[in-house]
Amino acid sequence: MTGKAFVDTNILVYAHDRGAGAKFDQARRLVAELWENRSGVLSTQVLQEFYINVRRRAAHPISRREARSVLEDYMTWEVVVNTGDSILSAVELERRHHLSFWDALIVQAAIDSGADRLLSEDFQHRRRFGHLRVFNPFRLCPDTPIE
Repeated sequence: MTGKAFVDTNILVYAHDRGAGAKFDQARRLVAELWENRSGVLSTQVLQEFYINVRRRAAHPISRREARSVLEDYMTWEVVVNTGDSILSAVELERRHHLSFWDALIVQAAIDSGADRLLSEDFQHRRRFGHLRVFNPFRLCPDTPIE
């Protein structure tokens, strides 16, 4: 697999929530592949949402210390910082594509990063936003590459 993959919050949460069943296994494999290929991209929004969700909403929450350690690891990936311009661009995406603002901000961060894939279960599988294509890894067979 080539190119960058922007990872939405839900994928990261599943990769660290042992109570997520089959999604835990699938997300772990995917995140491991992204580590190996050095192709994963995140945003400050994703990291913030991950911290809250893995601590409070996960079926098996993790400790503050563990969550901080995981955040530090993910900060070695490419991290997109949302700017004023990206926020205004997200407002336009929200309007044009009928997205929630928070989803539009995820899409905008993925676009800003130059990623060709957005990995998420929160968008329509294979939906396109310009050059960016959405993939829901939980709709694919475990051995099917995301291309």
